[in-house]
Amino acid sequence: MKIERAERMRGSLLPLVAALAAAISCGGGGGGGGGSSSGIVPNLSIAVCDPTAGPFTLAVTNPFFPLPVGHKLVLDGAEDGAAVHLVITALDQTEVIAGVTTRVVEERETNDGELVEVSRNFFAETPNGTVCYFGEDVDIYENGVITAHDGQWRAGVNGAKPGIVMPGTPAVGNAYQQEDAPGVAEDRARIDAIGDPITVPAGTFDDTLVTLEDSALESGTGTKVYASGVGLVKDGTIELTSFE
Repeated sequence: MKIERAERMRGSLLPLVAALAAAISCGGGGGGGGGSSSGIVPNLSIAVCDPTAGPFTLAVTNPFFPLPVGHKLVLDGAEDGAAVHLVITALDQTEVIAGVTTRVVEERETNDGELVEVSRNFFAETPNGTVCYFGEDVDIYENGVITAHDGQWRAGVNGAKPGIVMPGTPAVGNAYQQEDAPGVAEDRARIDAIGDPITVPAGTFDDTLVTLEDSALESGTGTKVYASGVGLVKDGTIELTSFE
């Protein structure tokens, strides 16, 4: 969201990826900065989410990413042979990040009934409806015990900046940096379709938005589908089964 389940799976590889990126950057070829130079190329500026660019609001009403307090999404599916159950809830809680008061959104993920991750994600909305992502606190679990915090970041810490999780006026071809935490979280997204109907266990939705996502820190892409008035309805192989 990011809401980003992939952070946990790739977290243990990040130090190696960062080291390789630095070595390539220093070794000739003239590239600037870490990460991959290929993949999605952002064409929207994240300056709209700069903490000094406010005012921001907790009333996140973007139709493709609504976050009223109590809003809950439940997604289920299978990944790598495991049954995945993901619950995303907009909490009646706030957190001040880089001087901005943000809405806290909790994600709880289980695999085959075992808790594997709990994250607290931080969002706020600009006057033009852009939903900005200010970071996440992450707890990774093994056998009921917190073992790591892979992918954890906050805007204003170690050079991290808030990114765009959903544009205010989305259009096909929009591309944007969702996370800008160098060496930790550098996800990007591009809007590839708007208005294609989709049917998932929770129902059929006609007003949708499809994003292709990748990361500057690794290869590979993923796809998400959002429905107007609901939010995330499909993330790779997991699909919305209920919402409230």
